[in-house]
Amino acid sequence: MSKASLVGCVLILGCGEAPPLAKVAAPGMCVDTGADAGVFVDVAPVASLPIASNDGGAVTAMPSWMSAALESTSPYDVARSLSDEVGPRLAGSEGDARAVAWGVRTMNAMGFANVHTEPVMVPVWKRGAESAELVSPSHQPLAVTALGWSGSTPKGGVTAEVMEVDTVLALTNLPKDAAKGKIVFANVVMPRANDGTGYGAAVPARAMGPTAAMTAGAVAFIVRSVTPNTDRFPHTGAAALRAVKNPIPAAAISTADADLLARTLAKSPNAKVHLALQSEHPKDAESANVVGEIPGVEKKDEIVLLGAHLDAWDIGRGALDDGAGVGIVMAAAQTVQTRARAEGKAGPGRTVRVVLFAAEENSVSGGKAYAAAHRAQASSYVLAMEADSGTERAMFARFIGDDAGKLTFASVVKGLAPLGIMQNDGQAHAGTDVGSMVEAGVPTIDLRQDATRYFDVHHTAADTADKLDARALAQVSAGFAHVVYEACDPRVSFGRAPQKKSE
Repeated sequence: MSKASLVGCVLILGCGEAPPLAKVAAPGMCVDTGADAGVFVDVAPVASLPIASNDGGAVTAMPSWMSAALESTSPYDVARSLSDEVGPRLAGSEGDARAVAWGVRTMNAMGFANVHTEPVMVPVWKRGAESAELVSPSHQPLAVTALGWSGSTPKGGVTAEVMEVDTVLALTNLPKDAAKGKIVFANVVMPRANDGTGYGAAVPARAMGPTAAMTAGAVAFIVRSVTPNTDRFPHTGAAALRAVKNPIPAAAISTADADLLARTLAKSPNAKVHLALQSEHPKDAESANVVGEIPGVEKKDEIVLLGAHLDAWDIGRGALDDGAGVGIVMAAAQTVQTRARAEGKAGPGRTVRVVLFAAEENSVSGGKAYAAAHRAQASSYVLAMEADSGTERAMFARFIGDDAGKLTFASVVKGLAPLGIMQNDGQAHAGTDVGSMVEAGVPTIDLRQDATRYFDVHHTAADTADKLDARALAQVSAGFAHVVYEACDPRVSFGRAPQKKSE
């Protein structure tokens, strides 16, 4: 596609055999809203959210552009390219710089206009050597990985008795010095759910547990990996230690090894673990958000924003988190342009801007920087969407905006019926990177994907391209393309979202 072919709308990018479409819509997932922020959004359970079928339950014929989008491998090809050709790309690393170059090169190759980078200063944390083992009453190696912003143990490591805590509440309520000289083990089990609510319930143990352990006098902290899967892949993720002076060594062990350790402690309460972690916290470095556009042909100054994050944790290749989101939004932009041309138009009515955000995993620096740079123009943003939920199919759509916008949303969502995507009247989740723009008044539509298997490989060495589902990615991307195309119509308004007052 030529650069000229992408003139029109603005998109911002966000995280095998395809399963059948979900028959029952589920509410949005509870999510960690920002790396080390320690802020979590609880979402009501499925039964409490009213679900509306599209078009009164009537079957809607699938338009030809949508059929073509479902056959496209573009979302998969883009995600696989980022995963295979760049791989690990934690903020401030050499991989991060390669990812920015990849983003510029790929946007240009796909025909986006106005491709450019917007510099972002990002905090840097580097993983070093890491190991753990049960040393008493038996010897067993433990699959371990340091948490983001973890401190280091002494070079020889630390050996100490283990104190197990099995709920988030008990962990955060540990009295001062209750674990003095011990290793706190947060053994909080994450249940499996297709709406991801189990993650929201368990992830505070990872994020806030290390500081709670420090207060309790612990010499180190280990957490059961935040996943419902039982295997020996440890899951990393940010801990709320970035601003902490002399942070505690903090790591995650695999769920299989967490079970082993819990069984051992049940028989031998004085069991000991040896933990050795080395990490660095260098000075901030420069990264960038990568931006490309499909310029609008009627109201080019009005923007539809699609986002995904470009960075990924260092132990995997970031195929699902968030190569999948990058592929979804970039392919959606292509589909918008293709549809416009098929209808005899030069492009969409409004500009589509795709933003590949920097440093979502460890700080949300890219999303915050973008909002700071563009907040004054927030009134010109018609809609913001984000893709950061992996490779599975979209189940339902939700909305954040005013009452007038809800009417537009309900009308637009009817067009998603052929994809099996229903309207859900629960509160939408504003994506981590576009959240600041939503707080500035930009409405958002959340296409919630099935999270049943997402957290099996989330933040692990297993986050590789073989996990990508081309058919499911095409379905999600087609859903984004429909919403974006409708939002680019100059006659369409989603109103404004409730605006958060500046502090």
